[in-house]
Amino acid sequence: MSAIGIWAEVSEGRFKKPVLEALTAGRSFADRESLPLWAIVVAGETLPDNLLQTLADYGADKVILITHGDLQAFIPNAYARVLAQYVKEAGLPFLFLPQSYNGRAVAPLLSIWADAAFLSGINAIPEKEGAGYKARRIAYSNKAIEWIYTEHKPIVATLRPNSFVPAKASRPLQVEAHTIAPLPEDLRARPVKVEKVATDRVPLTEAEIVVSGGRGLKGPENWGIIEDLAKVLSAATACSKPVSDVGWRPHHEHVGQTGIQISPNLYIAVGISGAIQHLAGVASSKNIVVINNDPEAPFFKVADYGIVGDAFEVVPRLTEAIRRYKEQHSH
Repeated sequence: MSAIGIWAEVSEGRFKKPVLEALTAGRSFADRESLPLWAIVVAGETLPDNLLQTLADYGADKVILITHGDLQAFIPNAYARVLAQYVKEAGLPFLFLPQSYNGRAVAPLLSIWADAAFLSGINAIPEKEGAGYKARRIAYSNKAIEWIYTEHKPIVATLRPNSFVPAKASRPLQVEAHTIAPLPEDLRARPVKVEKVATDRVPLTEAEIVVSGGRGLKGPENWGIIEDLAKVLSAATACSKPVSDVGWRPHHEHVGQTGIQISPNLYIAVGISGAIQHLAGVASSKNIVVINNDPEAPFFKVADYGIVGDAFEVVPRLTEAIRRYKEQHSH
């Protein structure tokens, strides 16, 4: 029996929002194709039912659990190999992956080894057209919408973050276990140690709200107003390239054409002029708010909302207003 598949990436012992988005997209597509939806999990060992239940809660008709001792650590080649083998053995016509860091690493290898067409970074489920399917994605550094078409199957597609709103569609949990081993050559390079900096901040690639600062903040000692606003909004923090280049903020917070490209529901830019390189990384945000004391700043041309004013006056007042609002509506 054929089915629509999604790769359910296990991250830090749970399924994060991009997986739930992929399940929702997959569920909608599977219903349209009149096929079941299977969530495929790759792991080093059997996982508890209470964890896998999340996948059924968000629409998976069946959970395919692929385990092998060599899959304990995330190795892109190994994960891609076993996924490709399963896609071919099960005859899956479609497999969706979240466009996470790991999804970006796995998908190209998987598409090659599964002899699949590869649709990267789509932001809507594929549509039937003629003998094939077309899908939409953002192109040319977020300046255009591109439609891509293929008549080849299977199809492997990565889903752009924040393009779908997770929605529960509960099913009874059904788990089908498989043991698939990667090839020896897939294990030539493997992680031996991971040192993670402890943080409670939302990762930029998963954030629904991002508060970002630029050179208009005048120095790293003023970054507290960005962090305070981000905290009250439960948002991630980011910065422009010049800020990371001079060491005010770490490079992993740099968003833009040469940094991280994001598409949150809300992007708040403080003291950022809006150079084209920066816009290339954030232009697909659903809503953009710009705070700048220069009314001629290019960023205002693409902003949904703009405030012309001194960031050191506007941002603390905005933070306090949001804090008061949340307190008044917390009950």
